[in-house]
Amino acid sequence: MKPLKTKKTMLVKNLAKLQSNQNISKETYQDSEKLQKVLARAGKGSRREIEAMIEQGKVSVDGKIAKLGERVDVHSGVKIRINGDIVNLSQTQKAICRVLMYYKPEGELCTRFDPQGRATVFERLPRLTGSRWIAVGRLDINTSGLLLFTTDGELANRLMHPSHEVEREYAVRVFGKVDDEIINRLRNGVMLEDGLAKFNNIKATGGTGINQWFNVTLNEGRNREVRRLWESQQIQVSRLIRVRYGNIELMKSLPRGGWEEMPLKQVNYLRELVGLPAETQSKLDQTKIKRRVKTGQIRKAVKRYNECYK
Repeated sequence: MKPLKTKKTMLVKNLAKLQSNQNISKETYQDSEKLQKVLARAGKGSRREIEAMIEQGKVSVDGKIAKLGERVDVHSGVKIRINGDIVNLSQTQKAICRVLMYYKPEGELCTRFDPQGRATVFERLPRLTGSRWIAVGRLDINTSGLLLFTTDGELANRLMHPSHEVEREYAVRVFGKVDDEIINRLRNGVMLEDGLAKFNNIKATGGTGINQWFNVTLNEGRNREVRRLWESQQIQVSRLIRVRYGNIELMKSLPRGGWEEMPLKQVNYLRELVGLPAETQSKLDQTKIKRRVKTGQIRKAVKRYNECYK
């Protein structure tokens, strides 16, 4: 049996292969980044979307069709084009990682465009130049609550990756008789069609009769997982609100459809959570204590938006 190759050995071999095939120096390799990462940071899509564009031959580097896994140095004057349009790489060199907290209402879709003309979560967000907002995960159309958006594609990608197991908390109103046996099954694990799932914690928070409220936590973001777990016990979910992501809690003063930009401390909490270096800049004034916009002002802005787009 051949001995297992260490990561260091594999890295040296990969570097040697790149150097021989592309005549890349060690210094250039260390300064370079994967093409899809650079374009994600430039706001051209998620890494998965960009990888698909590369595979379809829509991306070129210095006039040559790019290959998946190709590396570039944004400081070297490289010219990258998507569908023939040049990408402004200056945005990738000085882009500030920004994060928004958004209170998603029921009825909005987590997509940029809906063919049926239904409302989407992106329509209310502040406009950007040279980058775009990327949703960190999704909430289904009938779920409301905390949704995060960032300008940093790498941060969004890592937060969504199941390996980081960021805890989510939901307030859920259920219809049906919930006994100790059901609670224990949901805590110990239920086999769903896509594998074993369970709640880390379940806490009764009120309600009368067969309409009860619970707060539940879990470490995954599988499609409709909270609803499917309750439905596996023949319990119907009538309301579902995400109230926490990691240690980021949905602000009680934030109305449905309202957003607020997060301060540097919270941005760096999220970056540290997934192993990214701290951000040193912010669009918010860090030298002053930020005076929060009054709830009434936010509600008026949301109301004006709703009236304009009825």
